[in-house]
Amino acid sequence: MGSLISRAKLLIGAIYHLNKALDVLSRRLKESPGIPIPNPTQPFWTIPKSNISAEGKTVPQHADIVIIGSGITGASFAYNVFEQETSLRIVMLEARDICSGATARNGGHINPPLYHDYSELKEQHGEEIAKKMIHFRLAHFRELMSIAKAEDIFELSQVRRTENFDVHTTAKTFDKAKEELAAWQADMPIEAASFQVDEGVDASSFGLSSEVVGCIHGDGGAIHPYRFVTSLLSRLLDRNPHNFFISTHNPCTEIESPTSTCPFYTVHTPKGTITTYHVIHATNGWVSHLLSPLREKIIPARGTMSAQRPGTTLNTKSTLTGERSYVFYSGTLGYDYLTQLPSGENELMFGGGWASAMDAAFADIGTVDDSQYNWPVASHLAGALPFYFGAENWGREKDPEETEDDKKGGVKWGSGRTKASWSGILGISADGLPWVGRVPTKLSGRSEPSQSCTPRVPPKEVGETISGGPLLTSPPGEWISAGYTGEGMVHAWMSGKALAFMVLNDEEGVREWFPEILRVSEKRWKKADIVDYISRRL
Repeated sequence: MGSLISRAKLLIGAIYHLNKALDVLSRRLKESPGIPIPNPTQPFWTIPKSNISAEGKTVPQHADIVIIGSGITGASFAYNVFEQETSLRIVMLEARDICSGATARNGGHINPPLYHDYSELKEQHGEEIAKKMIHFRLAHFRELMSIAKAEDIFELSQVRRTENFDVHTTAKTFDKAKEELAAWQADMPIEAASFQVDEGVDASSFGLSSEVVGCIHGDGGAIHPYRFVTSLLSRLLDRNPHNFFISTHNPCTEIESPTSTCPFYTVHTPKGTITTYHVIHATNGWVSHLLSPLREKIIPARGTMSAQRPGTTLNTKSTLTGERSYVFYSGTLGYDYLTQLPSGENELMFGGGWASAMDAAFADIGTVDDSQYNWPVASHLAGALPFYFGAENWGREKDPEETEDDKKGGVKWGSGRTKASWSGILGISADGLPWVGRVPTKLSGRSEPSQSCTPRVPPKEVGETISGGPLLTSPPGEWISAGYTGEGMVHAWMSGKALAFMVLNDEEGVREWFPEILRVSEKRWKKADIVDYISRRL
C-alpha cells in the first residue's frame, strides 16, 4: 500500500512539473525571438573566417530587394535572382558576421528524409504530392554539387557523395523504419534503389558496435556549409559590384509600411534606413521577430553541435575518412547525426543529443540564446561515439594536431577528443514543412507598396515610352523561406531558388518541381498546430 501511495505521489509530482513546464513553454513561444545576440558560441565551421566576414561597402539608401539573413537561404535567393536578372539592386543584411546563423552551425549533412516520412506525406497530401516532396529534397544534392563545380568551389566546399547509415539501437525504432522503407520502396523503387537493410551482425560488418540492432543504408551527401555559402557570396559581390551589397553587424530592427510620402517599405537598421519594393525574410528561427503572427508557427529551438577527433582506428574500420555519414536512433524522439571532414584532423562533426536528455532538450525549445550550449546534451555528444561504433573500432584516443586551418584561424581548440562545442538556432515548423512564398498582409501586419511601384526595365533599354518597359519582378511585397525543422540542407537551397522565381514573376519556372504544400497561405497558417505535429510523432 505504501509503495502505491509513493508511486501516486511521484506521478502527481511529475504531472505538476510537466504542466508547469508546458505553461512556461507556452509563454515562451508567444514571445519575440528578438535579433541574434552579439556573442554566440564559436562554431568550428567558421574558422578560418571568410574574407568577406567584415564586408564594409557603403549600402545604398534604396534597393529593389532587401534580403534579411546571409545563410544558405539568402545566398540561394541572391544567386538565383542574379542568374536570371543582373539589373536588380539587392542589399543583404546580417545581424552578425556573414553566414553566422544556423547554416554555419549545423552538421554538414545533405541526407534528406525519404522513407522516414513518405507514408505520412502520402496519407496527408496524396501520393503525387508526397513523391514531389521527395524529389524536391533529393534535388538538393545534385544542385549543390552542380553549383560547386560550376563556380570552381568543389574542393573548397567539400561537397561529396557519402554512404549514409541510419543506425538503430532499439528494435522498436528499427522495426518501424523497416516498415517505412518497404512502403517507400514499393512506390518509388528507382529512387530507393541504393537503400538496403542490414540486421545486427551484418550491421557490425560496417564498423558499427556489435550491440547495434540494425541499420538502413543508401546514398547520402555532405558539405562544408559555411565555405559553400561564403564562397558563393564572394563571387556574387565580384560579379555585381554595383548591384549587390552586404551589410554585416547590421540587423533589421523594423519594417515600416508604405506611406503617402514614401511609397516603398522602409527597412530600419542601426546604420540607417533602406527603402525597397521587396523584403525577403531568410532568418529561419528568428523570422517571427518581424512577422509576429508566425510566433507559434515557426518556433526557434537551440541545437548543440561538436567537432571531435576520431579514434585512431575509426577511419579505416568505420567512417572511411569522410566517405560515410550517419544518423543514430536511440529513442522515439530525436536522433544524433555525424559527418566527417575529409581533411585536417578528419574531425567528426557530431550533433543531436535531444533523445538522450529530453528534459534538457525541452529547455531548448523556444530558446534563441546561442551564446551557450546545452550541457547535458553536449555531455552526451562528448561520450557517445565509441559506444555507437564499439571500442574495438574506435581505437585509442587521437593525439591532437595543429592543422593549417587551425593556424590560420588563430583559435585555441580543446586538446582532448572534443575540439569544440557550440549551439545554433533552428526553426521548427508547426506542421513540419518549410514556409515559402509571398507573405499575406495578414501575416506581415503591413500593407504592400502599390503595384504601380513594381520595378521595370528602363524605357531606353527597350525603346518604349517613359512609363517604362516590361516588369522585372512580381508586384512588391514581403516574402519568406524559413521553418526547415532541422533539415535545412535538404530544403533551404531549392526553397530559396523557388522564392527567386516567384519574386521574378516566373511561376511557370517552379511549377514542375516546387511542392505547393510549402507555399504560405492564410489557410495553412490557421491550420498549422505544433501540438498536433509533435503528437503525431509520439
